[in-house]
Amino acid sequence: MPDTKKKMPIRTAHSCAADPRIAAAEFHAAVVRPDTQLVLFFSSNAYDTAVLGDEIRRRFDGIEVVGCTTAGEIGPSGYREHSLSGVGFAAGAASAVTGYMQNLQTFDISKGHTLIGNMLQKLESRSPDVSSDNSFAFLMIDGLSMREETVAHVLQAGLGNIPLVGGSAADGMRFSKTYVYHKGEFHSDGAVLVLIKTPLPFRVFKTQHFIPAEERLVATEVDAVNRSVMEINGRPAAVEYARATGFDEHNLSPTCFAASPVAVLMGGTSYVRSIQKVNPDNSLTFYCAIDEGLVFRISRGEVLEENLIQTLEDLQHTIGPLQLVLACDCILRRLEIINSGKQEKMAEIIHAYKMVGFNTYGEQLRGVHINQTLTGIAFGTAKEDNG
Repeated sequence: MPDTKKKMPIRTAHSCAADPRIAAAEFHAAVVRPDTQLVLFFSSNAYDTAVLGDEIRRRFDGIEVVGCTTAGEIGPSGYREHSLSGVGFAAGAASAVTGYMQNLQTFDISKGHTLIGNMLQKLESRSPDVSSDNSFAFLMIDGLSMREETVAHVLQAGLGNIPLVGGSAADGMRFSKTYVYHKGEFHSDGAVLVLIKTPLPFRVFKTQHFIPAEERLVATEVDAVNRSVMEINGRPAAVEYARATGFDEHNLSPTCFAASPVAVLMGGTSYVRSIQKVNPDNSLTFYCAIDEGLVFRISRGEVLEENLIQTLEDLQHTIGPLQLVLACDCILRRLEIINSGKQEKMAEIIHAYKMVGFNTYGEQLRGVHINQTLTGIAFGTAKEDNG
């Protein structure tokens, strides 16, 4: 019988082995084929990064490999923790170049534009006619750098109409240190950008299941550098948030923030701005920037899995049967799924729509840094492959 696996231009893989060397070996065996051009991986923060990095560098020698640490992994084995998931692209599915940005604390516009210019030139030398119809950029960035807004904005400006999508690397619920992987090593305070041209139909997308309420809240005192809001409507931020949501101000938790995030309107579209934690002084620290004077609304959720299925069905209707959905899913969505006991339902959706990705500390879409959403790229089926 013919080996149909060899013909698959996109391969997904997921190892749940606790030992990083075994996980890397299982992942490699499942995802690599002779003409694999690019591998993306998403690894648990529980793995020893030195050991995992060494094993991936050794096993994937000669293949372009990038990845990051997570707050949870998405792949063929479902919605997991302490695992290694990812995807490999063969030559027929993608032509790609990668770039790395270090020292994000000193990142500036010129660095971003230089990187994009070099990457575009390199990709076009390999595969001419790069455009927004056949290319996109995928970003993985240190989720504790607090530089996502600047980096995403600058990179999208340099890319022009080529869409940027991505997620912030995570560290479970520890919020201690996050990593991206490039050229055989894990790095903190850095970001990896992948520029991909593909012959497959694809769509960059986002989905969220929250609807803003009518009441308007105003951030009246802000520590922008630390993404903290001191006052809302002239009152201590945590106290006013608790009043607006109905939660006990003395028992605010990530579960509360996951259930009732705040949202802002930009260009007629609602974007979630999620709260990371409440501080001893009753200020609130967010996962993304909040400017003084910003007007936002408390949001209430619809059924998460129904919203996700509808989004994926709409994508499938547009670009044909899905070969892959590369997904960046917020950590707060993960908390909601776990707290509501919906992991098995999510595993069914992941399997049905061929999703691979990770739980993030934030998501990026077309130059905007957002929260409590799922951003991603859906790959469809070319007409000649679709009967």
